[in-house]
Amino acid sequence: MSVSNTIPGGGPATDRVAAIRDHIRNAIVDRRLGPGTKLSEHEVGALFDASRTVARAALQMLSFEGLVRTERNRGAFVANPTPEEAKQVFASRRLIEPGIAAQACAKIEPADLSRFDDQLAAESRFLAMRGPEARRSEIKASGDFHLLLATVVGNPILLRFMEELVARSSLVIALYGRSGVSACGHSEHLQIWDALRSRNASRASDLVIRHIDHIEADLDFRLRHTAELREALTD
Repeated sequence: MSVSNTIPGGGPATDRVAAIRDHIRNAIVDRRLGPGTKLSEHEVGALFDASRTVARAALQMLSFEGLVRTERNRGAFVANPTPEEAKQVFASRRLIEPGIAAQACAKIEPADLSRFDDQLAAESRFLAMRGPEARRSEIKASGDFHLLLATVVGNPILLRFMEELVARSSLVIALYGRSGVSACGHSEHLQIWDALRSRNASRASDLVIRHIDHIEADLDFRLRHTAELREALTD
């Protein structure tokens, strides 16, 4: 089954590469593609109706972000973070996200209020639903909350850092997460949002740290999960 209809056609090769990169990246963030999944250039190209050269370039972009690893004579795989690397991801988030929350308190505007309300309403809907599609949507919505915080700050470089950290966190949770529900708690998002609305920077920062602590506490470094490429990208 081809998924080329989800990729814009007819544009420059760089646009095709970026579109394929984003599609695979979303599958990783949504935890449809598990750590260690082999990413064959041939299969990626076939799935997206693209040449192996385009597929290779997309995988290289993901490698630069730390989401894909390449092995000589073996090919490309979704990154498989070690327990130590997993801990480093959350240590990085503890350093960065409290500052983002504090900055967001200072910069949040009326238009942002509506965006957060919509975001939290979406999280609530997905939590009430059942099935794999709802599950994936819930996971993505949870990550989007953290990206929305960074968006409010208005620093595109910082936002890019957060996109990578959220994606890497999704890999870690896919590999080591214990619970059957999203580890990124909706109720804690509501508390953070309440601090943002009241522009309480210190409380928002403290809540973010506590929230990250809870996400990491749900990890069990004995667990391993895998996925199949075609199933993940065509579901």
